[in-house]
Amino acid sequence: MSSGTRAAGDAGSAWGRRRFIGTLAALAATGTTSTAAACTAAAVPDREPGAPAASPRHRPRRARQLFLGTYTSQAGGGKGIGLATYDDATGRITGTGTLTGVPDPSYLVPHPSGRTLYAVDEQEKGAVTAVALAADGEGPHKVLNTRATGGAGPCHLSVHPGGRWLLSANYGSGSVSVHPVEPSGALGERTDLVTHSTPEPGPGQNGPHAHQIITAPDGRHVLAVDLGNDTVYTYRLDLKAGRLSEVSHARLRPGAGPRHLTFHPEGRFAYLADELDNTVVVCAYDPATGRLTPGDPQPTGTGGGTSYPAQILVTREGRFAFLANRGHNSITRYAVEDGGARLRLLDTVDVGGDFPRQLAFSPSGRLLFAANQKSSSVSVFQVDGDTGELRSAGEPFPSPIAVCALPL
Repeated sequence: MSSGTRAAGDAGSAWGRRRFIGTLAALAATGTTSTAAACTAAAVPDREPGAPAASPRHRPRRARQLFLGTYTSQAGGGKGIGLATYDDATGRITGTGTLTGVPDPSYLVPHPSGRTLYAVDEQEKGAVTAVALAADGEGPHKVLNTRATGGAGPCHLSVHPGGRWLLSANYGSGSVSVHPVEPSGALGERTDLVTHSTPEPGPGQNGPHAHQIITAPDGRHVLAVDLGNDTVYTYRLDLKAGRLSEVSHARLRPGAGPRHLTFHPEGRFAYLADELDNTVVVCAYDPATGRLTPGDPQPTGTGGGTSYPAQILVTREGRFAFLANRGHNSITRYAVEDGGARLRLLDTVDVGGDFPRQLAFSPSGRLLFAANQKSSSVSVFQVDGDTGELRSAGEPFPSPIAVCALPL
């Protein structure tokens, strides 16, 4: 029996769990932004509370762009995608404004070309939005268009390495969507929607909850992590038609709540953060078949109880891994050993904020950013390339309900 069906699932009471864990207000059940309305949106010099003003004479050295995701429908949230720059040597962040016209942009990802940015619109009637980035990084960015995902509460998205397809995960309805990327960077009409119908939901879950969708390093397989079903699904993506075909699925322990997967650079192993049972799992990956084989659960170094592990990342050399722990407000550091087959827990570091929802490396790998949802801040750490040790780059940067930091 196939575990996916091409129909939108019933979101049910999925929002209850996300409100509880993230202390979120009810998301606005509005429709998607129309293309005409979206194209009128522009970056406005609306500094977030506490963000220092930027001027051409006082921009940070080696200033690079930083985009910040938030919830616009929650009290205390932002007004759109936060805009900032950062110094790649010191980690200092300078706020520059806000790109309005994108509701609840809780996750952001760039196109491989660097010319376009994509955001989820995490609302009951889910959508994804394309943003054209200013060529010089100085001029106004422009919202291109918005497309419905066909599911509820999209919380993650990624671009296929070829740049032609946008993949998104709808948490509320437990489904994954595919949209074509046009030459301009704008999004075409959805080409596929697959709902995770089997296996049965895990303990305490009311249905499937797709939390992530990424392409494996081999480029031939797409993996979707579903927290509600305790399952990771592997698909093949038809690069001409933009349709997904399931080839296998890996079941985790009942109640594990898998949330986020990341691959070792060599592509033979992947690391999975389990949100509900407070563990990480090393998974063997077969590029020929796309089959993922989970190993035994490992500790996060946060002690007993549930710490809601959120995101796990691996350095580009594949020597160290870092895990965000929301309940513990820490980042766990692991040594990656045996060619990627083993994680050895080293220590945990105080994140300097409350509820680190997401982690991101700067392109250079010298900095690690942590978006702290409940403290409305972004912490920055300098990463020692030899030891993997993290050193705070200074006081966290204020950013309303920071749920995503995307350094370019």
